[in-house]
Amino acid sequence: MIESRPKLPGENNRDYSYKVIKEAIMSLQLEPGRSISESELSEALQISRTPIREVMAKLREENLVEVIPQVGTYVSKIKPSLVEQAIFTRIIMEKEILIMSCKQFPNDKILELKKNIALQEQLQGKVGFVHEFHKLDNDFHAILFLANNKENIWEAINRLSTHYNRVRLMSEMKHDFDNAIAQHNIIVNIIENKKIDKVESIVRQHIIEPINLWEDLYEANSPYAGYFDLTFKLPVI
Repeated sequence: MIESRPKLPGENNRDYSYKVIKEAIMSLQLEPGRSISESELSEALQISRTPIREVMAKLREENLVEVIPQVGTYVSKIKPSLVEQAIFTRIIMEKEILIMSCKQFPNDKILELKKNIALQEQLQGKVGFVHEFHKLDNDFHAILFLANNKENIWEAINRLSTHYNRVRLMSEMKHDFDNAIAQHNIIVNIIENKKIDKVESIVRQHIIEPINLWEDLYEANSPYAGYFDLTFKLPVI
């Protein structure tokens, strides 16, 4: 059901179980719509039900778990409204953070971005490394926010992007990430050369245009069709 892993030094049961369960949901190991129970999670992680119960409450707040009274607890299906709000936030925040980065950006953080891209490029053409690329992609954007002392904003974006990031991962499982890597290189070039006039264009390429690849994810013949709550279709901005 879920893969346990060694605890970090000093990590308590609540923090450990939160990290493992959330990662399992975000990585699609626990699929959207899947039924889960506190007792099964407790057994899988060899942890009492009390911290598991606290974690489930926190995951409900993050829109990752749903409780249907008299029925059961489920991993939340992808909700288009939450995806749309995350996209809206990313477009605005990524644009502003790149403008700030063009005005002032530490040299050591430029090196971090380039090292991150080098690791991404090592994964090109390889099979079975989607999760590794997805993490590097998120880390790349985190560096931009941390370099501008906006780490709390990045954390807020991540909290809002739980549904959006799962769709991104599904798309990366179906399509290669060559374009994303090329765009990361363009972003670094824009920052290094202070090309503020190029910011809006790269944000559109990097955040908005990939949405066009998502439509086939929720068609009836897609292996991911059941992962979506299609009360409304996914937005295309």
